[in-house]
Amino acid sequence: MGNIENREVCRDKDICGGCVYQGVPYEEQLSNKFGEVKGLLDKKDIRYGELLPIEGAPARYGYRNKMEYTFGDMEKNGPMTLGMHKKKHFMSIVTVDQCQLVHEDFNTILRGVLDFTSSRGYTHYHKKAHKGLMRHLIVRRGIRTGELLVNVVTSSEDGFDESAFVEMIRALPLENQVVGILRTINDRLADAVYCDELRVLWGRDYYNEEILGLKFKVSAFSFFQTNVDAVERLYSYAVSLIDDFENKEVFDLYCGTGTITQVLARKAKEVIGIELVEEAVEAAKANAALNGLENCRFLAGDVFEVLDRLPDKPEVIVVDPPRVGISSNALEKIIGYGVKQIVYISCNPKSLADNLYYMQYYGYEIKSVKPFDNFPGTKHTECVAVLEKVEK
Repeated sequence: MGNIENREVCRDKDICGGCVYQGVPYEEQLSNKFGEVKGLLDKKDIRYGELLPIEGAPARYGYRNKMEYTFGDMEKNGPMTLGMHKKKHFMSIVTVDQCQLVHEDFNTILRGVLDFTSSRGYTHYHKKAHKGLMRHLIVRRGIRTGELLVNVVTSSEDGFDESAFVEMIRALPLENQVVGILRTINDRLADAVYCDELRVLWGRDYYNEEILGLKFKVSAFSFFQTNVDAVERLYSYAVSLIDDFENKEVFDLYCGTGTITQVLARKAKEVIGIELVEEAVEAAKANAALNGLENCRFLAGDVFEVLDRLPDKPEVIVVDPPRVGISSNALEKIIGYGVKQIVYISCNPKSLADNLYYMQYYGYEIKSVKPFDNFPGTKHTECVAVLEKVEK
C-alpha cells in the first residue's frame, strides 16, 4: 500500500468540507470506495469481465500539489479568515493552516499571507456587496522539483503593497523553493478565480514538474494532475492495458496539458490530443517541444466538434473526460470509429457507469475496471476501464 502513515485526526475535521474520511481507517476508506464503484456499475447492469481490487495511494498525507484558498470570515463581520468553505455553510471560510493533505510549506504560506493581510487591515472581498480587496490564494508545488508558485488573487482596489508581499513570502521558513510570486487581478462578480490581469511580482509565472521521465512547465492557471505519485501509477497501468499501439494512430481525448499524450507518443506512430481549454493546449504543445516529441499534435476545442472535422482515423482511443463524463454526441462519434480498443480513465464513477452502459449497448465489451484511490481522506475515486469491440 506504499507510504500509509498514521496521524492524529485533523483539528478542522468537523467544519472543513475538504475531507470526509478523517479518522476512518485506511482499509475501510478503500473498501467504501470500491463498494461505491461496484454499486454504480451493478446498478447500471454493466457486464464487466473483471472488477479488479482498488489500488491504494502511495501516500495518505501531503500529496496535493495545488490548493486554492478563499479569503472571507467565519462569522459575519468577524476577523478575516483564509482557507476552505465551511461544511454546508458556503458563506463561511475556515482557516485551514493545519491541513494534512498538503506539504507543511502550504500551511506556512497560508498563515504568513493571512497575518500579512490582516495586520495591514486589508478587507476580504464580499460576495454579496462585491467590494473588498482580498479574494483568493493559490499555491502550487513541483513534487519532483521542490518548486513553489504563490499567486495572490485580489480585486483592482487600491492599497495592496506588492513589494512588501514579495518580501514577506521570500522571508518565510520553507523547505521548498519559491520560484515565482504572482498577483492576479479579478474583478468578476462570480466567486471563482478569473484572470483579468496577471502580474509577475517576482521570479517566473510557472514551475517545473516531472512525470514518468517527461518534463513539464506548469503555468499559473494550467490544469495539472493533483497527485503526481498516484497519477504515475494510474497512467502506467492505463498504458500497459493497450495491447499494441506501436506505430499506430492514437487519439487522446480530453488530454489536458498532454501528460498521457506524451507517454503514448514514445511508442505510437502519432498521437492527437484534443482538449477544450486553449491554455492547456498551448501548454501541451510547449511541453511536447520541451521533451523533443514531434509525433504528437494538440487541437483545441470541444471533442465532438473537433472529431467531426478531423479527417484522421484512430486505431486506439484513450479518453480522460471531466467529471461530467463524455457527452452523448462525442460518445456516438467515438463509438463510430469502431476501434478495437478504448481505454477510459475516469475521475467520476457515476459518469463512467453512464458512459459504459451506452458503449456496452453499442458493441463494446468491458474487459476490466480498476478503481484507484488518488485522493485519500476525500470522497473521490478514479477508475481505469478497458473496452474492446465485439467482433460480429
